[in-house]
Amino acid sequence: MSLLIPGETCWRTERADRAAFLIDTEAYFTALAEALQKARRSILILGWGFDPRTRLTPDGRDGPADADEVGRVLLRIACERPEVDVRLLIWKSALPISATQEFFPHKARKWFRNTPVKFRLDDQIPLGACHHQKAVIIDDRLAFVGGGDIAVDRWDTPGHLEQDMRRIMPDQECHAPRHEVMMMVDGAAARALGDHFRERWRFGVDEVLAPPEDAGGDPWPDRVPPSLLHPQVSIARTRPAWGGEGRIEEIGRLALRCIAEAKETIYLENQYFTSPVVTEALARRLGDPDGPDIVLVATGQSPSWFDRLTMDHARGAMVWRLRVADVFGRFRALYPTTPAGSKIIVHSKTSIFDDRIVRIGSANLNNRSIGYDSELELAVEADEDEARLAVGAFRDRLVGHFMGVTGDMVSKTRRERGGLCAAIDHLNRGGRLKPVDPRRGSAMQEFFANLHLGDPSDPSDAWRPFRRRDRLFGQARELTTRPR
Repeated sequence: MSLLIPGETCWRTERADRAAFLIDTEAYFTALAEALQKARRSILILGWGFDPRTRLTPDGRDGPADADEVGRVLLRIACERPEVDVRLLIWKSALPISATQEFFPHKARKWFRNTPVKFRLDDQIPLGACHHQKAVIIDDRLAFVGGGDIAVDRWDTPGHLEQDMRRIMPDQECHAPRHEVMMMVDGAAARALGDHFRERWRFGVDEVLAPPEDAGGDPWPDRVPPSLLHPQVSIARTRPAWGGEGRIEEIGRLALRCIAEAKETIYLENQYFTSPVVTEALARRLGDPDGPDIVLVATGQSPSWFDRLTMDHARGAMVWRLRVADVFGRFRALYPTTPAGSKIIVHSKTSIFDDRIVRIGSANLNNRSIGYDSELELAVEADEDEARLAVGAFRDRLVGHFMGVTGDMVSKTRRERGGLCAAIDHLNRGGRLKPVDPRRGSAMQEFFANLHLGDPSDPSDAWRPFRRRDRLFGQARELTTRPR
């Protein structure tokens, strides 16, 4: 029985001709740069943030005339090809959040002012919440969805080198190594994502858009081989109740359903892991004698002080809970480092359950992403042997690239050692995957963590943290009493 049920665990399920998993932003930006040039009718971009100075094909040098800056690329397309409708809908972030970024999204309005590019900031979200969705849709024929923002501090390769001048930013400093994952789909799945953008534009800008006229062509990048052929692709969302629109919690429902149904392996890459409800669902599986291995790969330390205060210490409590529940030794919480030992920022929001389900999107494993922010993800359920092999290979490649080994080596060792945890223990000889430290923090840090300050689950508890704590742990307790 499928876990992807329209109206319950997803919004829509549509067929794609091809789907590809793009590991790290070099792959994403390179594919995006080629696809943009193939646009014939429309380029639609949803973002949490957006920096027009972002280099799509960086060369290690940064100057005032870089033709591959995404803002210049979009302007060039819009001016030279007026039949291409270029639109960006970016979250109108609050000033304190904007101040932590390299570029204020508000400044992009000036960049595109009096040009054919239609740039809008979207503030139609509860106070304190954010539009966290990241997607690019081209001609309703090709779409990218995942965790990657189009920003100057996102680019990196799977090598995650200690020093890489291609990570240079406009201030001439180089940003830290960073891990991202995106998914690219075409066909009816891309058209559905175009519908999603137009719904967001209607609600955020109060303008109804028609789908683009079909002009033929194939914007799929020539150098990107498909990972899957003819998959059914499901689109799942989170949206808080706001402005007369009802609450949508497809992503949260799908996460709990996938955790409950996994047989052998739950592999999670996520920046933030603070949800007591997700934690309790995982703890329950760790108590099953024949339950799955559970591997969480997260960031060693959040890059901003606010996230370290509100997210890192709350994560420590969740990891501690799972280690206590891990009576059979099947749980690993790890963070990756470069060969020289520097922490790699894990910004990916990717979940893989057995060799069956892949979920790639914008949602973290925190309270906000389940009910307070707007989120978007794609999910594929492999129903044939060839597709299952592709899903398993994708997971093994992700695991291996953190340790400097191939996905084939992970697959071989997993079979020989009897599971993913044992394979990581055996292959991680260089120590590049390190255990997450769940130790207690200062009194203030523990206060923030215990009340999940900065991490509300719903507009109704956004300003009532004690209500939030009672509600979250009440939901978590329900999982422990629910029949298996």
